[in-house]
Amino acid sequence: MSSATMTLSQMRYVNKAFWRNPASAFFTFAFPLMFLVIFTALLGQGTVRLGGRAVHQSTYYVAAMAAFSVITACYNNIAIGLAFQRDAGVLKRTNGTPLPSAVFLAARVVHAMLISVLLVAITVAFGKAVYQADVPSGAILARFLVMLVVGAATFCALGFAATAVIPNADAAAPIVNATILPVLFLSGIFIPLGDNAPAWITWTARIFPVKHFADGMRAGFLGTAYHWTDVLIVAAWGLAGLLLSVRYFSWEPRT
Repeated sequence: MSSATMTLSQMRYVNKAFWRNPASAFFTFAFPLMFLVIFTALLGQGTVRLGGRAVHQSTYYVAAMAAFSVITACYNNIAIGLAFQRDAGVLKRTNGTPLPSAVFLAARVVHAMLISVLLVAITVAFGKAVYQADVPSGAILARFLVMLVVGAATFCALGFAATAVIPNADAAAPIVNATILPVLFLSGIFIPLGDNAPAWITWTARIFPVKHFADGMRAGFLGTAYHWTDVLIVAAWGLAGLLLSVRYFSWEPRT
């Protein structure tokens, strides 16, 4: 059996396990839409200036929640899910089977990326139907998809890397949230940060991949400038996450 066939078979198993946990699956899809409705109702009545132009905040939040959905599906779900599987001994038993480690991990990545694409499609469709948000098309759509794929792969790699600092399953959610929530706020995911944002916030946010990923996603919706340097920086973070995963990923429970 080829590696591609084994990866596809393993991905089907991961997909079945995902949908057989209805609570997890429900909130994975519900959170972005719930946050979109809440933040738009509270803060989406005005405009924010981005790239020298005024953007309606409801449209701003459609792009922001599309980015948030990718981060949740790839970074949060992978880091927390693997921590629980590691503590339960699932990873250790899997590593002792003939299934190649690379196939097991690749299946998790491919599944997370497919869920991300589905989440973005649902969020965009909801934003178009409810808030009349612009939808990427043509060359803008192509650039949007490039950032989507690169970003999803990057946050998958960072999710694997994050397991190295998670001591046990009980600590998984607190640690993952502590590492991502501050960056989400600094990057303008939850609160619009326009051209007049304090310099220190912009400077700090640009250290991390979320800001660059969100900017690339927003460009497809808001008509702001699309910078390929954002794609390269996000990809660099993905490479760093991959290298850290190769070095520090553990199949056995922490003692």
